[in-house]
Amino acid sequence: MRDLRHEDLQTLHGVGSRRAQLYRKLGVTDVGALVRLYPRGYLNFRPQPILSAPLGEPVTVRGAVVDKKGPTYVRGGMTVSKVRVTDGSCELILTFFNNKYTPAALEIGQEYLFYGKLSGSLLRREMTAPLIQPAGEAPALQPVYPLTAGLTNKVITANVREALERLEDPVDDPLPPALREAHRLCHLGYALRTIHFPPDEAALEAARRRLGFEELLITQLALTSLRDRTRLTTASVLTSTDWSDFEALLPFHLTGAQRRVIDECAADMARPIPMNRLIQGDVGSGKTVVAAAAAWLAIQSGMTACMMAPTEILAVQHYENLRRLLEPAGIRVGLLTGGMKAAPRRAVKEAMAQGTLDLIIGTHALLSEDVIFRRLGLVITDEQHRFGVNQRSALFQKGENPHLLVMSATPIPRTIALLMYGDLDISILDELPPGRTPVETYLIGSDKRQRALGYIKRHLDEGRQGYIVCPLIEGEGPGMVSASRYAAELSDGFFRGYRTALLHGRMKGAEKDAVMAAFAAGEIQLLIATTVIEVGVDVPNAVIMLIENAERFGLSQLHQLRGRVGRGAHRSTCILLSDAKNPDTRHRLQVICKETDGFAIAEEDLRIRGPGELLGQAQHGMVSPRMAALLTDTALIAETRQAVSLLLREDPTLSAPEHAGLHAAVDRLIADDRAGIFN
Repeated sequence: MRDLRHEDLQTLHGVGSRRAQLYRKLGVTDVGALVRLYPRGYLNFRPQPILSAPLGEPVTVRGAVVDKKGPTYVRGGMTVSKVRVTDGSCELILTFFNNKYTPAALEIGQEYLFYGKLSGSLLRREMTAPLIQPAGEAPALQPVYPLTAGLTNKVITANVREALERLEDPVDDPLPPALREAHRLCHLGYALRTIHFPPDEAALEAARRRLGFEELLITQLALTSLRDRTRLTTASVLTSTDWSDFEALLPFHLTGAQRRVIDECAADMARPIPMNRLIQGDVGSGKTVVAAAAAWLAIQSGMTACMMAPTEILAVQHYENLRRLLEPAGIRVGLLTGGMKAAPRRAVKEAMAQGTLDLIIGTHALLSEDVIFRRLGLVITDEQHRFGVNQRSALFQKGENPHLLVMSATPIPRTIALLMYGDLDISILDELPPGRTPVETYLIGSDKRQRALGYIKRHLDEGRQGYIVCPLIEGEGPGMVSASRYAAELSDGFFRGYRTALLHGRMKGAEKDAVMAAFAAGEIQLLIATTVIEVGVDVPNAVIMLIENAERFGLSQLHQLRGRVGRGAHRSTCILLSDAKNPDTRHRLQVICKETDGFAIAEEDLRIRGPGELLGQAQHGMVSPRMAALLTDTALIAETRQAVSLLLREDPTLSAPEHAGLHAAVDRLIADDRAGIFN
């Protein structure tokens, strides 16, 4: 088969160097990639009768041109043209502003299809600036592509049509015939042609299902392959899985979920292949204690353990908490961060190289070439989505295939987690420690902002601390509050005389850490911030949070923000402020007021907003845009997982001749990594 991945875009008609550059902005680098640039939607050009077509939503009607008027000039130099059409039972008035060419091209007596929003009354129908196709020529469903400035839908449609003409039959299909038959999947060639130019909805659904199945299958095979590549023999095998002495160190009782996950980690680390485990837990579920137990087990077996945190202040917090817990048992804990002065940094590195530290906690500084571990047996990373596979691998190289434990406080529905973290086994902490009081959450409008600020002030007067969260750093939008302006106004106004501070993502790392450290130490009473606090240190004295423009955040993000309060013994409150009137938006905000389970919230967020919004920018592109559209189809995910399991049971290395296409597709995905899944 002709390999379109090797064909330059500039071989297509009308594509020169400038247009090829525009295509690259869409991730399209060759003709093969253009064929895989799937439409983001379709215009339905199947006509409805003018009289019965619904008002206020996009529809297609068919009518013959009866009369044309204009263009006429109105104030401001604007021109208006009117066209009257009929379908024999009802008339429709078309209006065009500053466009005399389109109505001039319409011929009286000829029939056309008009696509746009209908307005008017029972007896009078109108449509402004419709899309127009000659009747009888237009397919019922027309593709709408992702666009960038300088590339129109018409241009992309023409280029895609030409690219599809270059497909040679039969198209090489990575899915073997037996697999396609078992799962009722159409051939790749049919799917590619149909996804762009579907003859009807049934054919479109068949193409979508086929292409979705293929992408999910190959992604899961690639992640499984990646996991298998790390499953080499490890030099770090536990000599004992008994952790009762560790439990005796704790000033509290473990939950059943914590016990279960510690046992899972112990069982993993007792095997001759490296543990690759993700711990997912809601805010306050006790992930760090589980990690400490795993580190304790490794150290008791003569290994060194390390924990990497995404920020310096979080690393310091882990260091202080774990040192306090483990040093009474004779475990030597060290800290290594980029912000340390040269002498203490050098001393810690020397102690690590000599093996006189048992547990090292740090930031990305742990990845430096001059950092040498002795007998590194366990690597722990906190807030997993901040680190890619390559960074994990860099730590692996510091030991002889050490065990890996990753932690995430971002609740993610299991269907997505299985794809995002397909190279990891997953443990879920689904039980909160006793004594954790749920944060009371309320939704108010801006008319009650002053009362909310007064409520915050009352808490500050009682010696507590609080947060105000804004969606913007600076700048303004309709009804939007920016952190910079708000901080200035509040510190000079309502909270004059109180210790306030501003925190946002554009500040330098050292500056951010200094502000958070001052807040944690109680030197700052009120922190006005953006979502940079979403992953932050524990401040038990922070008991009140106000989130401005709450409608701008997803449910999962609101839940993460809310988790910054309620971390101590005091009753805590989160106030969502929004003037949004949209019923769906109001429902979404009411969900966060009623629900406290982060995983239930994540499932609802997935249902309402889709995976792209749920995962957010912080996920660093772990799923491709095409993949994101598939993640709500739990049935298809389950079906492809079953297919992967069966495939690898019968042919673990995909070396059978009929699996050559699959093998090549998996290798290509890992090598190209355009989706960003593997780094």
